[in-house]
Amino acid sequence: MPGRPRADARANRARLLTEADVVFRAQGTGASLEAIAKRAGLAIGTLYGHFPTRRALLGALMADRNEALFAAAEALSDQPPAEALRTWLTLTVAHAATYSGLATHLAQGTDDVTSELHASCVQMDTLSDTLLHRAVEAGAIHPTTSADLNTLTTACAWAREHTSPEQADRLLDLAFRGMLV
Repeated sequence: MPGRPRADARANRARLLTEADVVFRAQGTGASLEAIAKRAGLAIGTLYGHFPTRRALLGALMADRNEALFAAAEALSDQPPAEALRTWLTLTVAHAATYSGLATHLAQGTDDVTSELHASCVQMDTLSDTLLHRAVEAGAIHPTTSADLNTLTTACAWAREHTSPEQADRLLDLAFRGMLV
């Protein structure tokens, strides 16, 4: 079949993703790509053959998680607007803190159309906009912007990475209570 990678290439890609997840969880997104290739038992050239940039590797790692996050956002349409927005913010903070340093890549991916993360970041922004506008229109929260929500989730993800999940949750709760009407 033309275009279909060989079985060994598919297996190599899967091993690289598995090991990248392990290494990024332990060391953050700045971890050595050579260490990932070595853990997978492959040459660095093989890693770059599958993932030409760190962002490409992150994009591939996050693909399934992104789809799950997007599906969760769709399921929030049945919740009251403020509750849906609060749940979405909690989910996006946890998502952005999957790996130490990921929040920075996601924040940069929104504006960088060349980034492998761009499309998923734009989709996250669109979902945030929808939930935000719904909550504002319902009179549940004070008017704010998507940029403010992105900054808030990035800050909370950073807090989750560098302090604790509990501290990040408290920060998000404090900010969200300030948005409520």
